[in-house]
Amino acid sequence: MNTPAHLLLGLAVFGRREHPRVSAAALAGALLPDLSLYLLAGGSLAIGIPAGRVFGELYFSDLWQMIFAIDNSVPIWGLLLAMGIWAKRLWIVALAGAGLLHLALDLPLHHDDGRPHIWPLSDWVFASPLSYWDRAHHAGWVAPIETALALVAAAWSWVRFPSAWIRVTVLLLAAAQLSVGGLWRYLF
Repeated sequence: MNTPAHLLLGLAVFGRREHPRVSAAALAGALLPDLSLYLLAGGSLAIGIPAGRVFGELYFSDLWQMIFAIDNSVPIWGLLLAMGIWAKRLWIVALAGAGLLHLALDLPLHHDDGRPHIWPLSDWVFASPLSYWDRAHHAGWVAPIETALALVAAAWSWVRFPSAWIRVTVLLLAAAQLSVGGLWRYLF
């Protein structure tokens, strides 16, 4: 799934109107599984490495895959959720819950670019028949469904959260989600 969709869904499910810190934690948790990709790929592209090499070679390197294994690990996120529940810290529950939601939504939408979601227990990677970005694996119908879900989450959050910072964030994320198709066409 595209990151803006993850953020919108994480906020809609785990954000709390009466607790801005919890809503911020939900947004952070929805972002964290993708953050290393943004830092690694963004840094590589910024220093002039071609996108084809970044996403065709470096993405699949042992170093990058190890980093992705850590921040996409269901056991690690599950342990964090358990700690948040045990400590009765709603912001930790929101952070970990949004992270786990991110992973649950990514699992069925990565064909040959998935992550080892059960690391450190196993390095196994699920190769889904579906992809959120690859038209050879049904992105032509997956992407509109993803965008529709993201926009429903945006509308729900708009109604639910009267605060200006959340509404601006929701608008920016919805615009990013709508523009993401053009980004994939440009890069690939």
